[in-house]
Amino acid sequence: MFNIADGGFTELHTLWQNEERAAVSSGKIYDIWHRRHDYWLLAGIVTHGYARWQDIQNDPRYMILNEPFKSEIHKGNYLEMKNKFLARRFKLLEQALVIEEQLRRAAYLNMTQDPNHPAMALNARLAEVECLAESHQHLSKESLAGNKPANAVLHKVLNQLEELLSDMKADVTRLPSMLSRIPPVAARLQMSERSILSRLTNRAGDPAIQQGAFGSSQMYNNNFGPNFRGPGPGGIVNYNQMPLGPYVTDI
Repeated sequence: MFNIADGGFTELHTLWQNEERAAVSSGKIYDIWHRRHDYWLLAGIVTHGYARWQDIQNDPRYMILNEPFKSEIHKGNYLEMKNKFLARRFKLLEQALVIEEQLRRAAYLNMTQDPNHPAMALNARLAEVECLAESHQHLSKESLAGNKPANAVLHKVLNQLEELLSDMKADVTRLPSMLSRIPPVAARLQMSERSILSRLTNRAGDPAIQQGAFGSSQMYNNNFGPNFRGPGPGGIVNYNQMPLGPYVTDI
């Protein structure tokens, strides 16, 4: 199944889940944009280059990308609206791809978060607050019902929560100065965004491609291959083998 492992740092997977749910429940697998369309959008960019939206839409191999817009074809700004959507959607995919590569790089460098960093302390206290509140939420009802032991325990829990929140407030005030001293992600990974995009558009060991990021058919290690054919007339793709994907997009 086509996937981008962004670690949850973008809204991509949330969109995929919502869109797939809508597409499957309505039976409109091709009419609602979701993961499958994103796959073919990236394939079109591999073939035609970045921002060549009209060329991609006119290519019969990528006719699936036009399906979600059929109901809007009567509108005067139909083409502009469609191109803006494709550009916005690709920006999200590009962001997720960059994060995926950053996570891969971080794993390669065996980078871990310092447990003594204030951000980690804040996260630990937040988890403690949530755990304390959830595990004692029944006490409020029992206290209101006149249960004196429950009332005493509730007061102790509330005092604990107050102390934790006070500690969190202190952590938050220290956070800005600490964060300002942290080197940028690109510096810590020893990898700029340009080099990340270069990795996405080149095979390992291949010479650099001059056309620029996402402007070459060698993107994603050329996984699509020289005989790649999309879902248009004459295509050799079996839709049943495509990922269902998720996404409900306002078009």
